[in-house]
Amino acid sequence: MIQEFKDFVNKGGVFEAAVGLILALAFTPVVQGLVDLIIMPIVAAIFGEPNFNDIVIDIGDAEIRIGEWITIIIGFLLIALVIFFMVRLYNKAKPPEEEDDGPSEIDLLTEIRDGLNK
Repeated sequence: MIQEFKDFVNKGGVFEAAVGLILALAFTPVVQGLVDLIIMPIVAAIFGEPNFNDIVIDIGDAEIRIGEWITIIIGFLLIALVIFFMVRLYNKAKPPEEEDDGPSEIDLLTEIRDGLNK
């Protein structure tokens, strides 16, 4: 069982996943800072408020804080946009992988012919 666990850890890419998770956790404040300190002040300059938290819908004694939800959605979309651009830049920067298309049609036909001849 211990050997099976070692094989799982070594083959499963657990170490790479852990490194990716740690980097993502460290990167989160950077992107959140971009949204909070740069993007949302631009929103405040356009709309007069740094967020939409003041938008509420009153239903009897209940208060639906739809503005907070809108602020959260905008933050999420901005973070997703930043990550999209970073992944796009990363994909452009890395060298293209050589694709192995396998044997050509002629090679396959030759193998079939040779197999039939035997």
